[in-house]
Amino acid sequence: MTPDGLRSELDRLAAEVEEMADLVCDRLRLALDALVEGDERGARVVLNGDGVVNRQYLDIERACTDLVALRQPVAGDLRFVVASFKIITDLERIADLAVNLASYALSADREVLPEVNLGDIGALAIRMVEDAVDAYVRRDDGWLCHEVADRDNELDALCAHASNVVVRTLIEHELDDDDLDADALADDVSVLFLTLRDLERVGDHAVNVAARTLYMATGSDELIY
Repeated sequence: MTPDGLRSELDRLAAEVEEMADLVCDRLRLALDALVEGDERGARVVLNGDGVVNRQYLDIERACTDLVALRQPVAGDLRFVVASFKIITDLERIADLAVNLASYALSADREVLPEVNLGDIGALAIRMVEDAVDAYVRRDDGWLCHEVADRDNELDALCAHASNVVVRTLIEHELDDDDLDADALADDVSVLFLTLRDLERVGDHAVNVAARTLYMATGSDELIY
């Protein structure tokens, strides 16, 4: 049985991880809106706010270290602390990807890019992160964790389809004297490929969160890879 003092500290740790996840998802939404709608102010909020996420990461890392060193949790409690540390590492990397997306929003001209539904792709990636964190907070013992992992296949398929659309558009596109500058188009298409890559990576980190949550709750490592 977990002592009351340790239980309260574990509950506080879970709340801090959830708070960090909420902030990271908010930054992802701002970056996605910047890409889709051209919201330059939102992009700069993401770019200028990365330090806040990094400080949260360090604070929670310290809390995890203190819990292990001072409270010496065992069994399920130890798995919870270790999983929390692994999860905030994935959240911090998702925040870095949001910074990437915000920087792409400032550098690309969306009007010259092939038509790709970044909004739907990004929304799916964000929902995966939210559901993975919800599974962690609820200490889900399987269903939601597997649901997040299964949706990664959908996200990968959407990213692959979007990439194919871009390639097909470029093949079919014939530049003439009155058309867009070829170098500028190539630069913007490169940004689009990087955007799709980073959205796919957001999904991968969401699966990592789900995998660690499943291990935390059940001891099963079937989603860890």
